[in-house]
Amino acid sequence: MKIILPLLGKTKEQYLAAGIDDFGVRLRRFAQLELPVLKEKKNAAKEDTARQQNEEGQILLGSIPLSARIVALAPAGKQLSSEELADLLSRWEDQGVREIAFLIGGPTGLAAELVQRADYVLSLSRMTFTHEMARLLVLEQLYRAFSIKAGTGYHK
Repeated sequence: MKIILPLLGKTKEQYLAAGIDDFGVRLRRFAQLELPVLKEKKNAAKEDTARQQNEEGQILLGSIPLSARIVALAPAGKQLSSEELADLLSRWEDQGVREIAFLIGGPTGLAAELVQRADYVLSLSRMTFTHEMARLLVLEQLYRAFSIKAGTGYHK
């Protein structure tokens, strides 16, 4: 299975970049992982937020294969336990899904149209995280889910 997590801009916080690198290495033991770094849009004025979200959404969609299952990260999404995420990935694998793209918006979030277009909408928490922190959380949870599927001791 291939996991694609396009990143809007470089991770600026060094401690987050180190964690992303670490969990990227760990996750690659279980799945192919692509972390393309894309050019992000500059923060727009409040009245231009929707335009910025739409432009970033097009950049994100343009970076993934058309055949990829799209998981949008959004506050209104479904909250899963780590075991439920592992089960979801297993079901998709059983259905023949070969590529899954996890899409995280920039500082202003994802465009509503992109969230509606997604095959699945996932929420990490009801709390708000920076988009850079969300990258690390997604990778850690994916590593944890694949560890659960493989029966390793990481989850315990």
